[in-house]
Amino acid sequence: MEKPLSDPSGPSANRALLGGIAFSFLFTALIWLLGPRLDGVRLLPDQGAAWYYWKLPEATVWTRLSAWLPYLLHQVIIWWLIYRAQMQRPGYTGGLHWFNVWALGVNAAFILLHLIQTHVFYDGLAQDVSVFSSQGSVILLLVMVILMESRRRGLLFGRSAGVPDSAIGVVKRYHGYVFAWATIYTFWFHPTVSTPGHLIGFIYMFLLLVQGSLFFTRAHLNRAWTTSLEVAVLVHGALVAYGQGKGLWPMFAFGFGAIFIATQMYGLGWPRWARWTAIAAFVALVTLVYSGRGWGKLNEVIRIPVIEYVLVFILAWLIAGGHWLWRRLRPAGAASAA
Repeated sequence: MEKPLSDPSGPSANRALLGGIAFSFLFTALIWLLGPRLDGVRLLPDQGAAWYYWKLPEATVWTRLSAWLPYLLHQVIIWWLIYRAQMQRPGYTGGLHWFNVWALGVNAAFILLHLIQTHVFYDGLAQDVSVFSSQGSVILLLVMVILMESRRRGLLFGRSAGVPDSAIGVVKRYHGYVFAWATIYTFWFHPTVSTPGHLIGFIYMFLLLVQGSLFFTRAHLNRAWTTSLEVAVLVHGALVAYGQGKGLWPMFAFGFGAIFIATQMYGLGWPRWARWTAIAAFVALVTLVYSGRGWGKLNEVIRIPVIEYVLVFILAWLIAGGHWLWRRLRPAGAASAA
């Protein structure tokens, strides 16, 4: 007898989502409570933007293996669960499938393991890879979401802006693997230290891991929830920038805010008056801040949107070109193999 994909009498995806949100905040609180135990770890002086501060001065084979082996195991298990789910072609249900239960449990177990690993060995993946790889993985995730959702809500002010349908189709089919890599890699990149920036980032990563665990459920498609995850990068980016004290928080707050105004709010089904109210509030806040900050810095508002939208088009046409080439080469490859 085959195992059913979901159990109608089991936990609902919505309850699992609420439980995952609660877990995210509670576990982040645990990281904060245990944080002082790591205060005595000796670190090298900060050496600039390309330097990741929270890594040991001298790594060993054991400190490296303690991060890389669990990361790879975590990554492969989640990828395998996504693959198994896609092979079974389940429908989107209100209950949890067996692979959702496993994904939630696996993610929770490795989150706990990483906390223990940090307090025993300290180092994350940052010892061996660039800090820009972690930032880039999250940027790729955000850009892919904008691309994937452009068929439903448009790219700019509800309009598609010429994004190839073939690229959207490829991203919709395979985004789970990329998103799983981006979140799990970023999580293991950092040691579980308790600086304000890390704590905010861990909450965000945990919430993304919860979302990634609920694939093929209706909770995974909840538009208010998914948009909240997109907008959460505004809060994360602005708070981290504010904590750094370099005066760049408006660039993150209004940059990601502009993306919400231009793109994300059109997927929420808001009436026209609500959208115009949001636009008016955004313009008023920009005016209030930059009347004191200086109008010469107003270009900060468009820096992040310009970068993200350019990356959306580049990614879309690269994927569309690759898809076109694959379709042309596939028959020839099949024929030669035969």
